[in-house]
Amino acid sequence: MVSCVLSGGVRGIESFIIQVEADLSEGMPMFELVGYLGSEVKEARERVRTALKNSGKHLPPKHLTVNLAPADIRKSGTGYDMPMAVAILEVLGEVPVESIENTLFAGELMLSGEFAAIEGILPIVLKAKSEGITRCIVPEGNREEAALADGVKVFGVRDLKMLTAFLNGELCLEPVLQGEDEDENEEEADLKYVNGQRLVRRGIEIAAAGMHNVLMVGPPGSGKSMIAKCIPTILPPLSREESLEVTSIYSVAGTLNGGGGLIKKRPFVSPHHTVTEIGMTGGGISMRPGCISLAHRGILFLDEMPEFSRSALETLRQPLEDGKVTITRYRGSYTYPAEMMLVGAMNPCPCGAYPDLTKCSCSKSAIRRYTDRLSKPLIDRIDICMTVEKLDYKEMFGVKENESSAVVKARVVRAQQIQRERFEKRPGLFYNSRMTAKDIQAFCTLKKEDERWLVTMAEGLNISARSYHKILKVARTIADLLGEADISRECLVEAIHYNRMYEV
Repeated sequence: MVSCVLSGGVRGIESFIIQVEADLSEGMPMFELVGYLGSEVKEARERVRTALKNSGKHLPPKHLTVNLAPADIRKSGTGYDMPMAVAILEVLGEVPVESIENTLFAGELMLSGEFAAIEGILPIVLKAKSEGITRCIVPEGNREEAALADGVKVFGVRDLKMLTAFLNGELCLEPVLQGEDEDENEEEADLKYVNGQRLVRRGIEIAAAGMHNVLMVGPPGSGKSMIAKCIPTILPPLSREESLEVTSIYSVAGTLNGGGGLIKKRPFVSPHHTVTEIGMTGGGISMRPGCISLAHRGILFLDEMPEFSRSALETLRQPLEDGKVTITRYRGSYTYPAEMMLVGAMNPCPCGAYPDLTKCSCSKSAIRRYTDRLSKPLIDRIDICMTVEKLDYKEMFGVKENESSAVVKARVVRAQQIQRERFEKRPGLFYNSRMTAKDIQAFCTLKKEDERWLVTMAEGLNISARSYHKILKVARTIADLLGEADISRECLVEAIHYNRMYEV
Protein backbone atom coordinates (compact mmCIF):
# COMPACT_ATOMS: atom_id res chain seq x y z
CA MET A 1 0.00 0.00 0.00
CA VAL A 2 1.26 3.45 -0.95
CA SER A 3 0.15 6.69 0.71
CA CYS A 4 0.49 10.09 -0.92
CA VAL A 5 0.61 13.45 0.85
CA LEU A 6 0.91 16.88 -0.76
CA SER A 7 3.60 19.36 0.23
CA GLY A 8 5.47 22.25 -1.36
CA GLY A 9 8.93 23.66 -1.85
CA VAL A 10 10.55 26.90 -2.98
CA ARG A 11 13.07 27.46 -5.75
CA GLY A 12 14.25 31.06 -5.81
CA ILE A 13 10.95 32.62 -4.80
CA GLU A 14 8.90 30.37 -7.08
CA SER A 15 7.13 27.51 -5.32
CA PHE A 16 6.14 24.06 -6.55
CA ILE A 17 3.99 21.17 -5.34
CA ILE A 18 5.62 17.98 -4.11
CA GLN A 19 4.01 14.58 -3.59
CA VAL A 20 5.40 12.73 -0.59
CA GLU A 21 4.84 8.98 -1.07
CA ALA A 22 5.34 6.31 1.56
CA ASP A 23 5.40 2.53 1.03
CA LEU A 24 5.65 -0.17 3.70
CA SER A 25 6.65 -3.65 2.57
CA GLU A 26 8.17 -6.87 3.82
CA GLY A 27 11.93 -7.09 3.77
CA MET A 28 14.96 -5.90 5.64
CA PRO A 29 13.96 -3.28 8.26
CA MET A 30 15.02 0.01 6.74
CA PHE A 31 13.87 3.62 6.42
CA GLU A 32 14.89 4.82 2.97
CA LEU A 33 14.48 8.33 1.52
CA VAL A 34 14.68 8.97 -2.23
CA GLY A 35 13.85 11.79 -4.67
CA TYR A 36 16.91 14.04 -5.35
CA LEU A 37 17.26 15.34 -1.80
CA GLY A 38 19.46 17.94 -0.15
CA SER A 39 21.38 17.07 2.99
CA GLU A 40 18.81 18.65 5.34
CA VAL A 41 16.05 16.59 3.72
CA LYS A 42 18.07 13.38 4.08
CA GLU A 43 18.50 14.18 7.78
CA ALA A 44 14.70 14.16 8.11
CA ARG A 45 14.89 10.36 8.39
CA GLU A 46 16.17 10.55 11.97
CA ARG A 47 14.02 13.54 12.91
CA VAL A 48 10.83 11.84 11.74
CA ARG A 49 11.71 8.45 13.23
CA THR A 50 12.53 9.95 16.66
CA ALA A 51 9.55 12.32 16.64
CA LEU A 52 7.18 9.44 15.89
CA LYS A 53 8.69 7.41 18.74
CA ASN A 54 8.40 10.30 21.19
CA SER A 55 4.78 10.80 20.11
CA GLY A 56 3.91 7.18 20.90
CA LYS A 57 4.12 5.86 17.32
CA HIS A 58 6.66 3.11 16.63
CA LEU A 59 7.74 1.99 13.19
CA PRO A 60 7.31 -1.75 12.57
CA PRO A 61 10.37 -3.82 11.57
CA LYS A 62 9.62 -3.54 7.86
CA HIS A 63 11.06 -1.87 4.78
CA LEU A 64 9.81 1.72 4.64
CA THR A 65 10.44 3.80 1.52
CA VAL A 66 9.58 7.49 1.29
CA ASN A 67 9.79 9.21 -2.09
CA LEU A 68 9.52 12.93 -2.84
CA ALA A 69 8.20 13.35 -6.37
CA PRO A 70 8.93 14.62 -8.95
CA ALA A 71 12.42 13.21 -8.70
CA ASP A 72 13.98 15.68 -11.16
CA ILE A 73 13.55 18.68 -8.82
CA ARG A 74 16.06 19.05 -6.02
CA LYS A 75 14.40 19.36 -2.62
CA SER A 76 15.98 21.39 0.15
CA GLY A 77 14.85 22.77 3.49
CA THR A 78 13.16 21.23 6.49
CA GLY A 79 9.53 21.74 5.48
CA TYR A 80 9.10 18.14 4.29
CA ASP A 81 9.24 16.67 7.82
CA MET A 82 5.52 17.08 8.48
CA PRO A 83 4.29 15.52 5.19
CA MET A 84 6.74 12.62 5.64
CA ALA A 85 5.37 11.92 9.12
CA VAL A 86 1.76 12.16 7.87
CA ALA A 87 2.47 9.83 4.93
CA ILE A 88 3.98 7.28 7.32
CA LEU A 89 1.06 7.58 9.75
CA GLU A 90 -1.37 7.04 6.88
CA VAL A 91 0.44 3.96 5.56
CA LEU A 92 0.48 2.60 9.13
CA GLY A 93 -3.27 3.10 9.35
CA GLU A 94 -3.02 5.72 12.10
CA VAL A 95 -4.92 8.37 10.13
CA PRO A 96 -7.70 7.91 7.54
CA VAL A 97 -7.02 8.50 3.85
CA GLU A 98 -9.88 10.98 3.45
CA SER A 99 -8.40 13.25 6.12
CA ILE A 100 -5.36 14.07 3.95
CA GLU A 101 -7.11 14.53 0.62
CA ASN A 102 -6.72 17.94 -1.03
CA THR A 103 -4.59 19.06 1.91
CA LEU A 104 -1.05 20.46 1.85
CA PHE A 105 1.32 19.84 4.77
CA ALA A 106 4.55 21.73 5.48
CA GLY A 107 6.60 22.06 8.63
CA GLU A 108 9.76 21.03 10.46
CA LEU A 109 9.72 18.35 13.17
CA MET A 110 11.64 18.58 16.40
CA LEU A 111 12.78 15.35 18.09
CA SER A 112 10.11 15.89 20.76
CA GLY A 113 7.38 15.74 18.12
CA GLU A 114 6.72 19.49 18.14
CA PHE A 115 6.61 21.46 14.90
CA ALA A 116 8.90 24.39 14.13
CA ALA A 117 8.16 27.24 11.71
CA ILE A 118 9.83 27.21 8.30
CA GLU A 119 10.81 29.90 5.82
CA GLY A 120 8.89 30.53 2.63
CA ILE A 121 5.50 29.27 3.80
CA LEU A 122 3.54 32.08 2.10
CA PRO A 123 4.60 31.32 -1.50
CA ILE A 124 3.95 27.62 -0.83
CA VAL A 125 0.38 28.32 0.32
CA LEU A 126 -0.19 30.69 -2.61
CA LYS A 127 0.94 27.93 -4.96
CA ALA A 128 -1.43 25.49 -3.25
CA LYS A 129 -4.27 27.95 -3.80
CA SER A 130 -3.43 28.26 -7.51
CA GLU A 131 -3.44 24.45 -7.79
CA GLY A 132 -6.93 24.20 -6.29
CA ILE A 133 -5.83 22.87 -2.89
CA THR A 134 -8.34 24.09 -0.32
CA ARG A 135 -6.67 23.25 3.01
CA CYS A 136 -3.17 23.73 4.41
CA ILE A 137 -1.80 22.49 7.72
CA VAL A 138 1.30 24.28 9.01
CA PRO A 139 3.15 24.80 12.31
CA GLU A 140 1.60 27.26 14.73
CA GLY A 141 4.54 29.60 14.14
CA ASN A 142 3.58 29.88 10.46
CA ARG A 143 -0.19 30.09 10.71
CA GLU A 144 -0.60 33.91 10.57
CA GLU A 145 1.74 34.17 7.60
CA ALA A 146 0.06 31.31 5.76
CA ALA A 147 -3.38 32.82 6.40
CA LEU A 148 -2.45 35.84 4.25
CA ALA A 149 -3.41 33.74 1.22
CA ASP A 150 -7.13 34.25 0.67
CA GLY A 151 -9.30 31.30 -0.34
CA VAL A 152 -7.37 28.60 1.55
CA LYS A 153 -8.28 27.21 4.97
CA VAL A 154 -5.17 27.28 7.14
CA PHE A 155 -4.80 25.26 10.34
CA GLY A 156 -1.91 25.61 12.76
CA VAL A 157 -0.76 22.60 14.78
CA ARG A 158 1.61 22.50 17.73
CA ASP A 159 2.91 18.93 17.62
CA LEU A 160 2.48 15.51 16.05
CA LYS A 161 -0.04 14.35 18.68
CA MET A 162 -2.23 17.39 17.99
CA LEU A 163 -1.99 16.80 14.23
CA THR A 164 -2.93 13.12 14.56
CA ALA A 165 -5.91 13.94 16.75
CA PHE A 166 -7.09 16.57 14.27
CA LEU A 167 -6.80 14.23 11.28
CA ASN A 168 -8.69 11.53 13.16
CA GLY A 169 -11.52 13.90 14.03
CA GLU A 170 -10.77 13.73 17.75
CA LEU A 171 -9.85 17.43 17.91
CA CYS A 172 -11.71 20.35 16.34
CA LEU A 173 -9.63 23.27 15.06
CA GLU A 174 -10.87 26.51 13.59
CA PRO A 175 -9.22 27.92 10.44
CA VAL A 176 -6.79 30.72 11.17
CA LEU A 177 -8.12 34.22 10.51
CA GLN A 178 -6.08 36.47 8.29
CA GLY A 179 -3.36 38.31 10.19
CA GLU A 180 -3.33 42.07 10.54
CA ASP A 181 -1.32 44.18 8.16
CA GLU A 182 2.09 45.50 9.12
CA ASP A 183 1.84 48.44 11.48
CA GLU A 184 1.97 51.65 9.47
CA ASN A 185 1.74 54.03 12.40
CA GLU A 186 5.47 54.21 12.92
CA GLU A 187 6.93 57.70 12.69
CA GLU A 188 8.45 58.16 9.26
CA ALA A 189 10.67 60.71 7.58
CA ASP A 190 8.69 63.54 6.00
CA LEU A 191 9.58 66.16 3.42
CA LYS A 192 8.14 68.87 5.65
CA TYR A 193 11.30 68.53 7.77
CA VAL A 194 13.59 69.12 4.78
CA ASN A 195 14.46 72.80 4.58
CA GLY A 196 15.79 74.36 1.40
CA GLN A 197 16.98 72.04 -1.40
CA ARG A 198 14.18 73.15 -3.72
CA LEU A 199 15.73 71.57 -6.82
CA VAL A 200 16.43 68.30 -5.00
CA ARG A 201 12.89 68.11 -3.62
CA ARG A 202 11.61 68.63 -7.15
CA GLY A 203 14.04 65.98 -8.46
CA ILE A 204 12.89 63.24 -6.10
CA GLU A 205 9.26 64.08 -6.86
CA ILE A 206 9.94 63.52 -10.56
CA ALA A 207 11.90 60.36 -9.76
CA ALA A 208 9.11 58.95 -7.60
CA ALA A 209 6.44 59.78 -10.18
CA GLY A 210 8.19 57.78 -12.89
CA MET A 211 10.19 55.38 -10.66
CA HIS A 212 13.41 56.77 -12.14
CA ASN A 213 16.80 55.86 -10.70
CA VAL A 214 18.49 58.75 -8.87
CA LEU A 215 22.02 59.79 -7.94
CA MET A 216 22.58 62.62 -5.46
CA VAL A 217 26.02 64.26 -5.30
CA GLY A 218 26.83 66.58 -2.43
CA PRO A 219 29.10 67.23 0.55
CA PRO A 220 28.68 65.43 3.89
CA GLY A 221 25.84 66.84 5.97
CA SER A 222 23.91 68.27 3.03
CA GLY A 223 20.93 65.98 3.73
CA LYS A 224 21.30 63.29 1.06
CA SER A 225 20.42 60.39 3.39
CA MET A 226 17.51 62.25 4.96
CA ILE A 227 16.06 63.08 1.55
CA ALA A 228 16.46 59.47 0.38
CA LYS A 229 14.53 58.23 3.42
CA CYS A 230 11.68 60.54 2.48
CA ILE A 231 11.17 58.94 -0.95
CA PRO A 232 9.07 55.96 0.30
CA THR A 233 6.71 58.46 1.98
CA ILE A 234 5.77 60.02 -1.37
CA LEU A 235 5.20 56.73 -3.17
CA PRO A 236 1.71 55.17 -3.34
CA PRO A 237 1.05 52.19 -1.06
CA LEU A 238 1.50 48.69 -2.40
CA SER A 239 -1.49 47.04 -4.02
CA ARG A 240 -2.74 43.75 -2.57
CA GLU A 241 -0.97 41.80 -5.32
CA GLU A 242 2.29 43.73 -4.83
CA SER A 243 2.07 43.27 -1.04
CA LEU A 244 1.78 39.49 -1.40
CA GLU A 245 4.71 39.53 -3.81
CA VAL A 246 6.95 41.54 -1.47
CA THR A 247 5.84 39.57 1.60
CA SER A 248 6.66 36.31 -0.22
CA ILE A 249 10.22 37.52 -0.88
CA TYR A 250 10.74 38.39 2.78
CA SER A 251 9.20 35.06 3.76
CA VAL A 252 11.70 33.15 1.63
CA ALA A 253 14.55 35.30 2.97
CA GLY A 254 13.46 34.55 6.55
CA THR A 255 13.23 38.26 7.42
CA LEU A 256 9.46 38.65 7.73
CA ASN A 257 9.07 40.56 10.99
CA GLY A 258 6.65 38.87 13.35
CA GLY A 259 5.73 36.32 10.71
CA GLY A 260 2.12 37.42 10.37
CA GLY A 261 1.67 40.88 8.88
CA LEU A 262 1.24 41.67 5.21
CA ILE A 263 3.85 44.21 4.14
CA LYS A 264 2.03 47.32 2.93
CA LYS A 265 4.81 49.90 2.92
CA ARG A 266 7.36 50.17 0.14
CA PRO A 267 10.61 48.44 1.14
CA PHE A 268 13.58 50.69 1.87
CA VAL A 269 16.79 48.66 1.78
CA SER A 270 20.08 50.37 2.64
CA PRO A 271 22.98 47.88 2.70
CA HIS A 272 26.37 48.71 4.20
CA HIS A 273 29.10 49.52 1.70
CA THR A 274 30.91 46.29 2.63
CA VAL A 275 28.10 44.18 1.16
CA THR A 276 29.37 41.41 -1.12
CA GLU A 277 28.28 40.53 -4.63
CA ILE A 278 26.23 37.60 -3.28
CA GLY A 279 24.73 39.87 -0.63
CA MET A 280 23.51 42.15 -3.41
CA THR A 281 22.16 39.59 -5.86
CA GLY A 282 21.28 36.73 -3.52
CA GLY A 283 22.43 33.15 -3.69
CA GLY A 284 24.85 31.43 -1.36
CA ILE A 285 24.42 27.94 0.04
CA SER A 286 20.75 28.47 0.92
CA MET A 287 19.97 30.49 -2.26
CA ARG A 288 18.22 33.37 -0.53
CA PRO A 289 17.20 36.69 -2.11
CA GLY A 290 19.73 39.51 -1.85
CA CYS A 291 19.40 43.25 -1.21
CA ILE A 292 18.30 43.92 -4.79
CA SER A 293 15.29 41.60 -4.47
CA LEU A 294 14.49 42.70 -0.91
CA ALA A 295 14.05 46.19 -2.41
CA HIS A 296 11.53 44.87 -4.98
CA ARG A 297 8.68 47.39 -5.49
CA GLY A 298 10.59 49.82 -3.27
CA ILE A 299 13.88 51.66 -2.81
CA LEU A 300 17.46 50.38 -2.85
CA PHE A 301 19.52 53.15 -1.25
CA LEU A 302 23.30 53.04 -1.63
CA ASP A 303 24.89 55.67 0.60
CA GLU A 304 28.48 56.61 -0.29
CA MET A 305 28.15 54.71 -3.55
CA PRO A 306 31.83 54.86 -4.60
CA GLU A 307 32.77 53.04 -1.38
CA PHE A 308 30.95 49.91 -2.52
CA SER A 309 33.07 47.28 -4.25
CA ARG A 310 33.14 47.43 -8.03
CA SER A 311 31.83 43.86 -8.29
CA ALA A 312 28.87 44.62 -6.01
CA LEU A 313 27.94 47.74 -8.01
CA GLU A 314 28.24 46.02 -11.36
CA THR A 315 25.68 43.40 -10.29
CA LEU A 316 23.10 46.19 -10.52
CA ARG A 317 23.42 46.58 -14.27
CA GLN A 318 21.26 43.62 -15.34
CA PRO A 319 18.53 44.11 -12.68
CA LEU A 320 18.19 47.81 -13.53
CA GLU A 321 17.69 46.86 -17.17
CA ASP A 322 15.56 43.71 -16.85
CA GLY A 323 13.80 44.09 -13.48
CA LYS A 324 15.02 40.68 -12.30
CA VAL A 325 18.12 38.88 -11.04
CA THR A 326 19.11 35.59 -12.62
CA ILE A 327 21.66 33.45 -10.79
CA THR A 328 23.06 30.38 -12.47
CA ARG A 329 24.63 27.61 -10.41
CA TYR A 330 25.53 24.03 -11.20
CA ARG A 331 22.23 22.90 -9.68
CA GLY A 332 20.21 25.15 -11.95
CA SER A 333 19.13 28.72 -12.60
CA TYR A 334 17.30 30.87 -10.04
CA THR A 335 15.39 34.06 -10.82
CA TYR A 336 14.46 36.73 -8.28
CA PRO A 337 12.32 39.82 -9.01
CA ALA A 338 14.08 43.18 -8.89
CA GLU A 339 11.65 45.93 -9.92
CA MET A 340 13.17 48.54 -7.63
CA MET A 341 14.16 52.18 -7.72
CA LEU A 342 17.88 52.79 -7.20
CA VAL A 343 18.78 55.84 -5.11
CA GLY A 344 22.50 56.55 -4.79
CA ALA A 345 24.36 59.18 -2.80
CA MET A 346 28.00 60.18 -3.01
CA ASN A 347 30.42 62.95 -2.09
CA PRO A 348 31.77 65.09 -4.95
CA CYS A 349 35.34 64.13 -4.03
CA PRO A 350 37.23 62.02 -1.44
CA CYS A 351 37.24 64.85 1.13
CA GLY A 352 33.71 65.96 0.24
CA ALA A 353 34.42 69.69 -0.11
CA TYR A 354 34.59 70.06 -3.92
CA PRO A 355 33.88 72.44 -5.69
CA ASP A 356 34.80 74.75 -2.79
CA LEU A 357 38.49 75.06 -3.67
CA THR A 358 39.23 76.93 -0.43
CA LYS A 359 38.40 73.76 1.52
CA CYS A 360 38.98 70.94 -0.99
CA SER A 361 42.49 69.52 -0.93
CA CYS A 362 41.91 66.84 -3.58
CA SER A 363 43.75 66.90 -6.88
CA LYS A 364 41.85 66.59 -10.14
CA SER A 365 43.28 63.13 -10.66
CA ALA A 366 42.14 62.04 -7.16
CA ILE A 367 38.63 63.34 -7.84
CA ARG A 368 38.59 61.59 -11.21
CA ARG A 369 39.68 58.29 -9.64
CA TYR A 370 36.97 58.68 -7.01
CA THR A 371 34.15 59.37 -9.46
CA ASP A 372 35.39 56.68 -11.87
CA ARG A 373 34.53 54.05 -9.26
CA LEU A 374 31.07 54.29 -10.77
CA SER A 375 31.31 52.81 -14.24
CA LYS A 376 29.86 54.55 -17.29
CA PRO A 377 27.40 51.68 -17.99
CA LEU A 378 26.05 52.00 -14.43
CA ILE A 379 25.75 55.80 -14.64
CA ASP A 380 23.92 55.38 -17.96
CA ARG A 381 21.20 53.46 -16.10
CA ILE A 382 20.56 56.36 -13.73
CA ASP A 383 17.96 58.75 -15.12
CA ILE A 384 18.29 61.67 -12.70
CA CYS A 385 21.55 63.12 -11.34
CA MET A 386 21.32 65.97 -8.83
CA THR A 387 23.77 68.19 -7.00
CA VAL A 388 22.84 68.65 -3.34
CA GLU A 389 24.19 71.95 -2.05
CA LYS A 390 25.30 72.38 1.53
CA LEU A 391 22.98 74.75 3.36
CA ASP A 392 23.97 77.48 5.79
CA TYR A 393 22.69 77.31 9.35
CA LYS A 394 19.92 79.83 8.74
CA GLU A 395 18.46 77.75 5.90
CA MET A 396 19.03 74.48 7.75
CA PHE A 397 17.44 75.30 11.07
CA GLY A 398 15.07 78.11 10.22
CA VAL A 399 11.36 77.44 10.86
CA LYS A 400 9.67 77.07 7.47
CA GLU A 401 6.37 75.81 6.12
CA ASN A 402 7.54 73.12 3.71
CA GLU A 403 5.30 70.89 1.62
CA SER A 404 4.65 67.65 3.47
CA SER A 405 5.13 64.21 1.97
CA ALA A 406 1.35 63.78 1.84
CA VAL A 407 0.97 66.78 -0.49
CA VAL A 408 3.75 65.60 -2.80
CA LYS A 409 2.43 62.03 -2.66
CA ALA A 410 -0.94 63.17 -4.04
CA ARG A 411 0.77 64.56 -7.15
CA VAL A 412 2.90 61.43 -7.53
CA VAL A 413 -0.16 59.17 -7.30
CA ARG A 414 -1.94 61.19 -9.99
CA ALA A 415 1.09 61.01 -12.29
CA GLN A 416 1.44 57.27 -11.81
CA GLN A 417 -2.25 56.77 -12.52
CA ILE A 418 -1.78 58.61 -15.83
CA GLN A 419 1.06 56.23 -16.68
CA ARG A 420 -0.98 53.13 -15.82
CA GLU A 421 -3.78 54.32 -18.08
CA ARG A 422 -1.30 55.11 -20.85
CA PHE A 423 0.35 51.69 -20.67
CA GLU A 424 -2.87 49.77 -20.15
CA LYS A 425 -2.33 47.77 -23.33
CA ARG A 426 1.36 47.14 -22.59
CA PRO A 427 1.54 44.14 -20.19
CA GLY A 428 4.18 44.51 -17.51
CA LEU A 429 4.81 48.22 -18.23
CA PHE A 430 3.63 50.60 -15.49
CA TYR A 431 6.17 53.44 -15.26
CA ASN A 432 7.88 55.81 -17.67
CA SER A 433 11.31 54.68 -16.50
CA ARG A 434 10.66 51.19 -17.90
CA MET A 435 9.83 52.34 -21.41
CA THR A 436 11.75 50.71 -24.26
CA ALA A 437 12.87 52.48 -27.43
CA LYS A 438 9.62 51.40 -29.08
CA ASP A 439 7.56 52.84 -26.22
CA ILE A 440 9.51 56.10 -26.28
CA GLN A 441 8.78 56.47 -29.97
CA ALA A 442 5.07 55.88 -29.31
CA PHE A 443 4.56 57.96 -26.15
CA CYS A 444 7.26 60.65 -26.21
CA THR A 445 6.52 62.45 -29.44
CA LEU A 446 7.75 66.05 -29.75
CA LYS A 447 6.89 69.00 -31.89
CA LYS A 448 9.20 69.34 -34.89
CA GLU A 449 10.89 72.49 -33.56
CA ASP A 450 11.37 70.92 -30.10
CA GLU A 451 12.81 67.76 -31.64
CA ARG A 452 15.32 69.80 -33.66
CA TRP A 453 16.21 71.79 -30.54
CA LEU A 454 16.78 68.63 -28.50
CA VAL A 455 18.99 67.09 -31.20
CA THR A 456 21.07 70.30 -31.29
CA MET A 457 21.41 70.22 -27.48
CA ALA A 458 22.37 66.53 -27.54
CA GLU A 459 25.10 67.16 -30.08
CA GLY A 460 26.41 70.18 -28.19
CA LEU A 461 26.47 68.40 -24.83
CA ASN A 462 27.81 65.16 -26.34
CA ILE A 463 24.82 63.20 -25.04
CA SER A 464 24.74 59.47 -25.86
CA ALA A 465 21.75 57.71 -27.39
CA ARG A 466 20.91 56.14 -24.03
CA SER A 467 21.01 59.56 -22.34
CA TYR A 468 18.85 61.00 -25.11
CA HIS A 469 16.20 58.39 -24.29
CA LYS A 470 16.58 59.11 -20.57
CA ILE A 471 15.86 62.79 -21.18
CA LEU A 472 12.70 61.90 -23.07
CA LYS A 473 11.51 59.53 -20.32
CA VAL A 474 12.12 62.10 -17.58
CA ALA A 475 10.45 64.81 -19.66
CA ARG A 476 7.44 62.53 -20.12
CA THR A 477 7.20 62.16 -16.32
CA ILE A 478 7.47 65.94 -15.81
CA ALA A 479 4.61 66.42 -18.26
CA ASP A 480 2.55 63.82 -16.38
CA LEU A 481 3.11 65.69 -13.10
CA LEU A 482 1.83 68.84 -14.82
CA GLY A 483 -1.11 66.90 -16.26
CA GLU A 484 -0.06 67.77 -19.81
CA ALA A 485 -0.61 65.39 -22.71
CA ASP A 486 2.32 66.76 -24.73
CA ILE A 487 5.97 67.21 -23.77
CA SER A 488 6.78 70.93 -23.82
CA ARG A 489 10.12 72.69 -24.29
CA GLU A 490 10.12 73.53 -20.57
CA CYS A 491 9.83 69.82 -19.70
CA LEU A 492 12.83 69.05 -21.92
CA VAL A 493 14.94 71.82 -20.38
CA GLU A 494 14.24 70.53 -16.86
CA ALA A 495 14.94 66.94 -17.91
CA ILE A 496 18.32 67.93 -19.38
CA HIS A 497 19.16 69.73 -16.14
CA TYR A 498 18.61 66.52 -14.16
CA ASN A 499 20.60 64.48 -16.68
CA ARG A 500 23.91 66.30 -16.26
CA MET A 501 26.47 65.31 -13.62
CA TYR A 502 28.95 67.86 -12.32
CA GLU A 503 32.29 67.85 -14.08
CA VAL A 504 35.75 68.28 -12.61
